[in-house]
Amino acid sequence: MTRHFKRVPAIDKSFAILKLLSESPPPLGISEISNRLSLSKSTVYNLMYTLEDLEIVEQTLEGKFRFGLQLYLLGNRSGRRSALIQTAHPYLEEINRATKLSAFLGIRSGRHAVIVDKVDSAFDIKVSTDIGMRLPLLAGAGGKALLSMLPDEEIDQLLDDANLKKFTPRTSTDKARFKQSVIRVREECFAFDDQEYIDGIVAMAVPIKTRQPKLQAAIWAVRLKQQARKGRLSSARKLMVDTADKLSTRFMLTDLFN
Repeated sequence: MTRHFKRVPAIDKSFAILKLLSESPPPLGISEISNRLSLSKSTVYNLMYTLEDLEIVEQTLEGKFRFGLQLYLLGNRSGRRSALIQTAHPYLEEINRATKLSAFLGIRSGRHAVIVDKVDSAFDIKVSTDIGMRLPLLAGAGGKALLSMLPDEEIDQLLDDANLKKFTPRTSTDKARFKQSVIRVREECFAFDDQEYIDGIVAMAVPIKTRQPKLQAAIWAVRLKQQARKGRLSSARKLMVDTADKLSTRFMLTDLFN
């Protein structure tokens, strides 16, 4: 059956831009997109900033564009989950079963860590939050794990352009000290947060290597301070580090993102 409708040019152009971004490993600027698609710069400008406002794309520190977090979230909610989420989810379940902690998978989006998947603790008191929630990148175990995968120059730029917020009495607002803590996470592949972001909350996180230079991902687990015991935290740390090794190996040895 022939369908009669008025095609919307803006949608055609938007999908052409998204297809171009998917085929280009490095992020692209407005001039590059304009030249490759033979579209006017003003048209590309308006489309890109509309897509950014919708979080379909995001800007890098250099002002270029790449896919944004909404593509991950939409894929997750529709059941056709991204390779990252689909591969990591069983490991979140394993962490939850073994530690009774709420486990989260997050990615970096600009200056935020964004939760893209989770497995809530099914045991007594749980610490929970929603998929899609944005957390400050410059705070907490998850943020440090994500930052640890960036080059020093990019970390410096993020710190130079921001003021560290004092979330709790334990939060450090000294930028040099904060950077050293991120470097320590890079060396140890493990981040720990003892009430630095939220009073009464203890968190641990591990960075995940994905073979995608522009995709920083991490897994973190959270519990109430009153539930934390030294022996259990030690075993949870080993499980988290082992999980990161297994996931990173899977991503490094296979083409899960192709």
